[in-house]
Amino acid sequence: MEKYKKLGLKLTPQRIAILEFLEGNKSHPSAEDIYTAVSQRFPTMSFATVYNTLDSLRMKGEVLELTIDPFKKRFDPNTEPHHHLICTKCRHIVDIGVGYRLDLSEGDSKGFEITGNHIEFYGICPECRKR
Repeated sequence: MEKYKKLGLKLTPQRIAILEFLEGNKSHPSAEDIYTAVSQRFPTMSFATVYNTLDSLRMKGEVLELTIDPFKKRFDPNTEPHHHLICTKCRHIVDIGVGYRLDLSEGDSKGFEITGNHIEFYGICPECRKR
């Protein structure tokens, strides 16, 4: 929690619960997922508390906002460069730690200075394939 204090986040019990939920979480939860989990401990907590906490963490570079699910934003506490596998049936998302180097020609980069990339692989997860 010390790293969050250094970021200037006010550490209320609700925020601490949100941070604990995110710590090491690989499920790429939505704000709704986090709210559902944390509100069991803090039933009077508002959805705005979750969303504002996520927004503060995103602005400080402590979570990534994923837009790979067209139905809802997901959040990833793993801010190291990585890619994702996405199930097209259940929308389950899995991290891929392998780096892929993509070099764009000057013409393809359209004058952009490339600072990173993110690759998404789509398929059907093992659970959906069993069904």
